[in-house]
Amino acid sequence: MSIMKQTFAAAIFSAAALLAPSQDAQAQAAPKGVKNIVLVHGAFADGSSWAKVIPGLQAAGMNVIAVQNPLTSLEDDVAATKRAIALMDGPVLLVGHSYGGMVITEAGNDPKVAGLVYVCALIPNDGQSATDVGAAFPAAPGNAEIRPDAAGFLSLTRKGIREHFAQDLPMQERDVIFATQTPWATKATVTKISTAAWKSKPSWAIIGTEDHMVTPPLARAEAKMINAKTSELKASHVPMVSMPKKVTDIILGAAREL
Repeated sequence: MSIMKQTFAAAIFSAAALLAPSQDAQAQAAPKGVKNIVLVHGAFADGSSWAKVIPGLQAAGMNVIAVQNPLTSLEDDVAATKRAIALMDGPVLLVGHSYGGMVITEAGNDPKVAGLVYVCALIPNDGQSATDVGAAFPAAPGNAEIRPDAAGFLSLTRKGIREHFAQDLPMQERDVIFATQTPWATKATVTKISTAAWKSKPSWAIIGTEDHMVTPPLARAEAKMINAKTSELKASHVPMVSMPKKVTDIILGAAREL
């Protein structure tokens, strides 16, 4: 090749290198985090559990769906959650409160799920039911206020809501939670999950230090088991209601890390 041709070729390669972004630049330009969040409520509740969290997530640009679990069986609740995941365009951060932790541990195996956030939640291992999760720990104080009905569903007494479920809320809010609670099918407490999604997905955990339903010793053991990034809040079992800003910030932080 002549010197002139060599010089011309070198100039072309140099120009191409200047025009093409480096791998580092491409990595910096690539958006980080997920924009889709699916919120899963627990027993004795419905999607309005997240009413104080949703506006903050939306204001941060997140696409949010709060699942309305029927609470008729674990299978039905997982199916409802999977339908919500399917509606999302892209990767999803799955957030579960209380019994919702059972649901997201199963539904989280969906390939669209990028991460899991457990809020005062039951976190099962492979082949465990909700009953199995807490078997090695003393019964939570709130359990004494759970009542079965003739149709095979469970509800919390007014005392249970006021003193053990939402004791850090104004009394009026506690009584609204009592009046609007959704009964929980007894069979859902003994249905076992198959494979725990946290074994293959990054996880976060929020622990309420005043939680009388999923007690702090149990919650800490769960968080350690799944190697979760953990935050402790001086809250009851419903920090998304009593401390919505802090819960929102933790969820947003998780979404941005993914």
